[in-house]
Amino acid sequence: MRARDIESLISVGRPDIAPDGSFAVFATSRPDLAANHSVGQLWRIELPDGTPRRLTRGIADSRPAVSPDGTRIAFVRGDAKGKPQVHVLVAAGGEPVQATDAVLGVEDFAWSPDGARLAFTARVPEKGRYGSVEGLDASAEAPRHVTGIRWHANGLGYLADRPAHVFVIAAPAADAEPFYEPASAVLPEGVAPPKKTIVAAEARQLTEGTASHGGAVFTADGREVLTVPDEVEPLARDLRSRVVAIAVDGSQRREVLGVDAGLSVLHLRVSVDGSIAALAHEVGDGVDFIAPGVGLWLLEPDGARRLTDAETIDLGEVGSHISPIGDDFLVQDRTRGRVRLLRVTRSGDVTEVLGGDVEVVGHAAAEDRLVASIAAPDSFGELVLVDDAGGDLDGLSRTLTSFGARAAASGIIAPQELTITGRDGYPVHGWVATPEGEGPFPVILQIHGGPYASYGVHLFDETQVLVDAGYAVVYSNPRGSAGYGRAHGRSIRREMGTADFADVIDFFDGAIAADPRLDADRVGIMGGSYGGYLTAWVIAHDHRFAGAIVERGFLDPATFQGTSDIGTFFGDEYVGVSDADIARQSPMAVVSRVKTPTFVIHSELDFRCPLEQATRYYSALKRQGTEAEMLVFPGENHELTRAGQPRHRVERFDAILDWWGRYLPVR
Repeated sequence: MRARDIESLISVGRPDIAPDGSFAVFATSRPDLAANHSVGQLWRIELPDGTPRRLTRGIADSRPAVSPDGTRIAFVRGDAKGKPQVHVLVAAGGEPVQATDAVLGVEDFAWSPDGARLAFTARVPEKGRYGSVEGLDASAEAPRHVTGIRWHANGLGYLADRPAHVFVIAAPAADAEPFYEPASAVLPEGVAPPKKTIVAAEARQLTEGTASHGGAVFTADGREVLTVPDEVEPLARDLRSRVVAIAVDGSQRREVLGVDAGLSVLHLRVSVDGSIAALAHEVGDGVDFIAPGVGLWLLEPDGARRLTDAETIDLGEVGSHISPIGDDFLVQDRTRGRVRLLRVTRSGDVTEVLGGDVEVVGHAAAEDRLVASIAAPDSFGELVLVDDAGGDLDGLSRTLTSFGARAAASGIIAPQELTITGRDGYPVHGWVATPEGEGPFPVILQIHGGPYASYGVHLFDETQVLVDAGYAVVYSNPRGSAGYGRAHGRSIRREMGTADFADVIDFFDGAIAADPRLDADRVGIMGGSYGGYLTAWVIAHDHRFAGAIVERGFLDPATFQGTSDIGTFFGDEYVGVSDADIARQSPMAVVSRVKTPTFVIHSELDFRCPLEQATRYYSALKRQGTEAEMLVFPGENHELTRAGQPRHRVERFDAILDWWGRYLPVR
């Protein structure tokens, strides 16, 4: 797979299914180099044996949701200004109708149970900011007065001057007469010209104030909307959540879950019988988020009740959500590089519905049918069907799409799964991807971000491009990673650079020893985010590597506190707060030991690991005479490698291959 082959990486988003199970809808997305952004449309497939057909022809249509009666589909599409707005079309297909006109676009939305309304969240700018006053650009806006401990977020920017609020609006008729541009006309004096009509109804704003609101979900009777308020704290971070129910007419609000429950709520879903299910985790002192043990909870009148075990089931994968299925719930559990689909009863019984070498991205169920979007070793995204989801499941599924064929044609190497026993007897799990042939191959050690994240079995362009260039790639899930239990994830709390360092090195050594084609004398190392941290830590303590790439790294905990959007709690929890603890685990504190030629890659608008982490580390390398280069991407944030401009993603690959070609050439 070459760098430009990222255009073949077609992902399948979270699907939805008609209430009678007769059809499913989903959105695809892929990078497009000519357009220089991700493109995608909605697809519909008749169940169980239909052929997928493209339903819309927008540039980047996403997040389809079938109406409760199955006749319409709501989805998100950019408006004339590029802002994401809810659109509605007839379920059989046709021209969509724009339903919302939020100034900064819509973040989340949901149908009411009767299909008559839509609830949504949207950011409301202070007057005069973010283009809300014509002709007033960002440089001429008023100063921002910050009083809380948070003020920005990666991928967004400033927070407090554009809180997210909850709205409701009448759902438009998808077959209604369209609106027309009013023609110019001579009007009587004092008569204003007619304004261009964009949407059929005016939205009612249900929330006010400085707090942002996450999610909008109707209660079963349609009278209230559930949401999670998020108030910027004045003094200390608090990750505990509140859940409130707001009357659709705006007349009252009530608290469903208070902060005294000690839960951080990530997702809400309401069953037909009115039960409120949540993906949440216990926070304890309000900030202890490490290996949180995200589980399925029922928010009952007498309190929240956990249905899944925190130690053995982890529902915290990015994009994880809940689908009601009868009286039960479907959820995604990440384990050992896979994400499987589980069915959970209200008594806490758990059954695997879909497993094996897949990572479940999304799911939906109706009647006796279940559809899921997955990623697999040979495909970035497919839709699968599990029949008889309400009966005696045998764990078998049928793939309904073939989006992975194009990526497979570009040339994919299947990695070999491996478990290595570390120096202290601990088993370290990971993979080795090797080019075809007899070798010997130079070897690159890859380290993932997080740290509470994981490498998985899905088709991974980062590895495949390196293998295509002639490198063997070794990557593992050391202690601190997700998917191996809470103890595994929490083992590096206040001990970063210890067991995690040992695990990646021991797995690397074990993988090389197990395959004579891997050349132990020609090795490199690279990683991003926490992987950038551990790469910088390794090259200060192990000097065997011909070169290193430190990307978007967490490199100086001392300055992370006042610069990162998660600086108010991340470093405190992972590293500690004392000067001694920070220095003991800081790559900047040991940068003087680095002799390895190092390539520092970062993004200009990265607010998760801010640019100063990279520039200070790079400057220190240059000052002491260590060979170093730096690459800074304009307009990109922490998500460059996953969601950046496609041209930047290719340019990044080109720069990486150029670096390795100079410092670790393939013979």
